[in-house]
Amino acid sequence: MALSVEEALQRIIADAAPTAPELVPIERAAGRILAEPLAARLTQPPFDASAMDGYAVRTADVARLPSRLKVVGQAAAGHPFAGSIGPGEAARIFTGAPVPAGADAIVIQEHTTASDGVVEVREGQPDRAHIRRRGFDFRQSDELLAAGRRLGPREVTLAAAAGHGEVSVRRRPLVAILATGDELVPPGTRPGPGEIVSSNPLGVAALLDQAGAGTRLLGIARDSRDSLVRHIEAGRDADVLVTIGGASVGEHDLVGPVLESLGMTLAFWKIDMRPGKPMLHGRLGGQRVLGLPGNPVSALVCARVFLVPLVRALLGMPEQEAAAATAPLAEPVEANGPRQHYMRAMLERRSDGRRQVRLARSQDSSLLAPLAAADVLLVRPPGAPALPAGADVPVLLLDF
Repeated sequence: MALSVEEALQRIIADAAPTAPELVPIERAAGRILAEPLAARLTQPPFDASAMDGYAVRTADVARLPSRLKVVGQAAAGHPFAGSIGPGEAARIFTGAPVPAGADAIVIQEHTTASDGVVEVREGQPDRAHIRRRGFDFRQSDELLAAGRRLGPREVTLAAAAGHGEVSVRRRPLVAILATGDELVPPGTRPGPGEIVSSNPLGVAALLDQAGAGTRLLGIARDSRDSLVRHIEAGRDADVLVTIGGASVGEHDLVGPVLESLGMTLAFWKIDMRPGKPMLHGRLGGQRVLGLPGNPVSALVCARVFLVPLVRALLGMPEQEAAAATAPLAEPVEANGPRQHYMRAMLERRSDGRRQVRLARSQDSSLLAPLAAADVLLVRPPGAPALPAGADVPVLLLDF
């Protein structure tokens, strides 16, 4: 009996313990996943700093305007004023410079006139926002980022500013990807009679790289036990083994029997979904095995629905819903059958600025061009009724 998508996904990610942590230099941390909460090692700003170019003054000296003050020094970023500001005094100050001792306000330069060591404050009142107080951004020991957070440009900048020269991240789970089939030839090779290019592994690898995994392409195994065993053994050190093709029950579909002969415990091999019903899942020792269908769209849809959440679980990232976004239909859709349907669709902008979703020209699981044109998969639950244009439907983003 075929499993529902939800039950199959739960079985795939069940007891998926996060990979071990490792330290990486901050300059190589982009795209990695934090293994533990990241706390500040520094206070930012480390001192009261001027947010404007102008003059550091005492509030009492500019309570009544105009006011003439003696300029006793200068403070610039990286070059603090070593003295202090006394009554009737001011210091020229630039953005980012420490506020001198004795000063408690900044007068912006547009409100002043300076000549011969004297500054006249003509107008305006000091604004508290002109001084960025020590710790205004964060303080030492503050938790800044949670474990499981992906380190993008903003997070890397924050971690570096907080004093981290290296960060603890999850080891990238290694996914070994094996194409199977006598009909396959490598990319760049001109196919002969009855042959096709093996393109699926490249798409699956690109998807998993985007999700944060490391990938290894194992090449093409022929439809023989010896070839399958040799290629499977080459990927036994990976956390996850992904096979593509040969996972159904035809005479030439040898992947499942060969894996079981090598010791794989089969969890399931059919799912109530389309495209992608014949999908195998099991455990080969400590290795997780997923056998994806050979049709290009089926392989990529199953990888997006099942493999991406598995990689996220192995990286210790929060679980995401399989279709958390919604969009209104640009056109009616027919009632769905008994299997959950992932339909290729494009997001387009309506006149009111809201996005709507339009189905691709064909849902044939062998066609790659409509998949490349698609932005989302429109998710139709089993037995879903026909819907009119404008109805909101769940969608799964293809890029994330």
